[in-house]
Amino acid sequence: MAFELDEIDRGILHRLQGDARHTTAADISGEVGVTANTVRNRIQRLEEAGVITGYVPIIDYERTAKSIHMVVQCTVPIHERGDLAETALEVDGVVGVRELMTGHRNLRVDLAAENSDEVTAAVSRLQRAGLEIEAEELVKAEYHQPFDHFGTDAVDS
Repeated sequence: MAFELDEIDRGILHRLQGDARHTTAADISGEVGVTANTVRNRIQRLEEAGVITGYVPIIDYERTAKSIHMVVQCTVPIHERGDLAETALEVDGVVGVRELMTGHRNLRVDLAAENSDEVTAAVSRLQRAGLEIEAEELVKAEYHQPFDHFGTDAVDS
């Protein structure tokens, strides 16, 4: 069931997607036309409704000891997809898993590793857990931006 967003909610989401760490309720309030206290209340309501599910840093793995960032495309039985996604998250080096609505390559596993031995160990554990590895792709760079429909017209830039 969709949560009904108004212009203020969309403006708040737009700003938080851009940089949640350095954006204060006061910053947002000036741009969406409400008080900082209203912004804080709206954020709490969005969190409680499950619209905002967390705040996660975007990590540049090349700048860490885990400089290898791989995407491992897997195929799993559809009825086991959710369980195998959770199992994959338990593998050392796995930093994210996406369930895809396809029959083939329906699980995407993001993996960070220091070297090829760590990649091999993680991929082997994924295979032993029941994931059929279809492809391994080395990530060069990843880019993010706020979803445009969440409030570009609701904030004064």
